[in-house]
Amino acid sequence: MSKDKPTITMESLASLCKRRGFIFQSSEIYGGINGFWDYGPLGVELKRNIKESWWRAMVRDREDIVGLDASIIMHPRIWEASGHVQGFADPMVDCKKCKGRWRADQLPETKCPQGGPHEYTEARQFNLMFKTNVGPVEEASAVAYLRPETAQGIFAQFNNVLAVSRQKIPFGIAQIGKAFRNEINPRNYTFRSREFEQMELEFFVKPGTDAEWHEYWVKERMKWYQTIGLPEGHLHRYVYPKEELAHYASACVDVMYDFPFGTQELEGIAARGDYDLRRHQEFSGKSMEYFDDETKEKFLPHVVEPSAGVDRIALALLCEAYTEEWVPTAEAAGGEVLAAEPGKQPPQGYEPRVVMRFAPRIAPVKVAVFPLLKNKPELVAKSREVFEMLRKRWPAFWDQAGAIGRRYRRQDEIGTPYGITIDFDTLQDNTVTLRDRDTMKQVRVAIPELPSKLAETLG
Repeated sequence: MSKDKPTITMESLASLCKRRGFIFQSSEIYGGINGFWDYGPLGVELKRNIKESWWRAMVRDREDIVGLDASIIMHPRIWEASGHVQGFADPMVDCKKCKGRWRADQLPETKCPQGGPHEYTEARQFNLMFKTNVGPVEEASAVAYLRPETAQGIFAQFNNVLAVSRQKIPFGIAQIGKAFRNEINPRNYTFRSREFEQMELEFFVKPGTDAEWHEYWVKERMKWYQTIGLPEGHLHRYVYPKEELAHYASACVDVMYDFPFGTQELEGIAARGDYDLRRHQEFSGKSMEYFDDETKEKFLPHVVEPSAGVDRIALALLCEAYTEEWVPTAEAAGGEVLAAEPGKQPPQGYEPRVVMRFAPRIAPVKVAVFPLLKNKPELVAKSREVFEMLRKRWPAFWDQAGAIGRRYRRQDEIGTPYGITIDFDTLQDNTVTLRDRDTMKQVRVAIPELPSKLAETLG
């Protein structure tokens, strides 16, 4: 993480995510299942906001990209054509002493927990696809796979989408959906999971224009990350050297983020040539060629593929937003907000605050409404009036339990940008107190002006 933001621990983040309803361990009441996670009421809203932001940027705001929602289980020949059946495997080794398992190219340098060096087995190939059966009988002809990526559904439907969308190259097909990889060693919380969501674009281009379109999409994708709250200083590009590229790729760049556990990939942007369409053409016997009406040329399109992980982006946003600080108590109001020092108590006149500083457009809840006192019917009625008005436009939260300061803290912990308090002055002048999450400053705003005031940042 950058020097201006203290390093957080994944334990602290995971604790908040469970306590406030972002992420739960799947099947927790049965002891959990490794590599699978459930998103709670706030987590599902966070993921939805990520996907909607991506879809708007990639599809709704453009004329040259259309959408697709392909099935999770497809004909097994698709995975033969893509190379996944034969080649989608990692070479793994086991330690005979501690029973640990690692990829052969990522062996730990530390000593074995059982003492001395690890005692490794020979490397073995582990296929990462989940197998299943289609139909009532389990036999070889019924074998199918849960898709390990969403991209192949796009390639398989290329001709159909081209025919109905009336697009001309260059154009793209976008998809958001579940994918499954039987990871040998799921780790780093939700970062490496066995079930996850991908946001993928296959942008089809004329051969020879690969480099310029690849550069274009790298720039576009980097800009998008900043719009959702990941600052440029915490993002990096990893440009693949020639010797690391897949045999069919002419270029690949990974978008990396500074996680607490190291700088890791959020998205890969690859120039894949005509490999995918050519392979499906060979295996299916169906032509995947494109005819250009203007130049009268016929060719196999090349493709540039930005492929991002929804869950990884959500985890990055959670890491980026999580902030521990010391704020002045009510009695010491006016003091400066201090960065919390791990393991230490706040100085006199200060109290700890955990706040999730999500970008407003990504925050799961946009605004919370509080009646100052719950036992005053007139305050509650007016508060409900304001709440019902705002919830028609933005995700809103109603809270009337506990002291107002405690209610603010609860909203800080889930990242709600604005809190609105209805008090006795509201009944006199029709104004409310609008509190900003980040600055904690409060201003009076007339109720009719609230929507336009909030829309300045919430959209």
